[in-house]
Amino acid sequence: MPHTFTGTRANGLAAMQAFLPLMGQHYASGRNYDHGPDGHRSVSGLSPYIRRRLVTEQELVATALRTHGPGSAEKFVEEVIWRGYFKGWLERRPQVWTQYALGLASDLATLDRDRRLRRDVEQAMAGLTGLDCFDAWATELVATSYLHNHARMWFASIWIFTLGLPWRLGADFFFRHLLDGDAASNTLGWRWVAGLHTRGKPYPARADNIATFTGGRFALGPGDLDPVAQGLEATEPEGLPPVLPLRRFTTPKPGQPTALLITDEDCRVEDFDLASLDLRTTATLAASHLRSPLAVAKGVAQFEAEALADAATRLALAAVPLRADHPEALAQWAAHAGVTQIVTPYVTRGPLHDWLQQAAPHLATKGITLCEWRREWDSAIWPHATAGFFKVRQHIPRILAQVLPD
Repeated sequence: MPHTFTGTRANGLAAMQAFLPLMGQHYASGRNYDHGPDGHRSVSGLSPYIRRRLVTEQELVATALRTHGPGSAEKFVEEVIWRGYFKGWLERRPQVWTQYALGLASDLATLDRDRRLRRDVEQAMAGLTGLDCFDAWATELVATSYLHNHARMWFASIWIFTLGLPWRLGADFFFRHLLDGDAASNTLGWRWVAGLHTRGKPYPARADNIATFTGGRFALGPGDLDPVAQGLEATEPEGLPPVLPLRRFTTPKPGQPTALLITDEDCRVEDFDLASLDLRTTATLAASHLRSPLAVAKGVAQFEAEALADAATRLALAAVPLRADHPEALAQWAAHAGVTQIVTPYVTRGPLHDWLQQAAPHLATKGITLCEWRREWDSAIWPHATAGFFKVRQHIPRILAQVLPD
């Protein structure tokens, strides 16, 4: 795994090629081991690139299968599909994202009033709790904008069940710092640890498990971690909200005066049909600051800026740099170019989708329609993302047959 990340497709492809020999049995047997910030050699480090589709899931899975075969590459392929499962699950239950955003606002308001809670949260984020493993992970996250997936689970469990801190504040801490952070994986990952995703099945951080899978780097005492008797399901007694149909979206109309909008939801825009559009203007939209009401890490904004610039460069298009501040600015940019539609790759549930919803009335008053492309990869996975991952897993052969070339 590279120790530094640069937000370009070339860098993502180089990282993919470097990890290619390890995508088979090496990954399956070593992926759960966290050897520290200088030792992440059994995981790919590709997630920041996949998150922005500088490298697509489809090409990554095809490369792994071609090199290692379906048996050896099975675990690697499943882990790639997990991200699509989480995105689809949140698309089918968008109420969960709304609940998270409202709950975070409430937790932040409580933080302003409660000095003891504010002190405890600040100490946790600064790595000053006195728990060596937790403090090391907090420091690594802030310093590198990355954390091993197993460490993320342990960290979240300790935050919730040992430190007794509000889970949404922990999720927000991750979202503000992780280069690969997205609304679905981050929110649902924390909910899973808390016992809210798979109801009544929280994830307990255990001293022996941490010692084993960190190669003995951390030795916790018998009383360092609180036992986890139950999750937080009592905080949501109504249970999970009902599954909804996938939201409808408008596809681009060929030949119409068009503005192209590039966001870090999908920076491989050349995969879509641009030739049929009467393209009048292009813009990149910086939106990483929308992740939280608090300050988002500079590294996240920098990686986003690099990815957006790289996407425009690969298209050989001069792009207007926009920032997702007041949504009226989006309508003004498009109206100034005389277009009737803005086209962009599909934007999943999360802060950017919320912002575009706020922009919709401004676009409508100027006669401009927001149009989207949705990838075949997402369309193949999301209909199955209604319950646990098992339902998606059993359909993986059919999904791959649908989305991969012969």
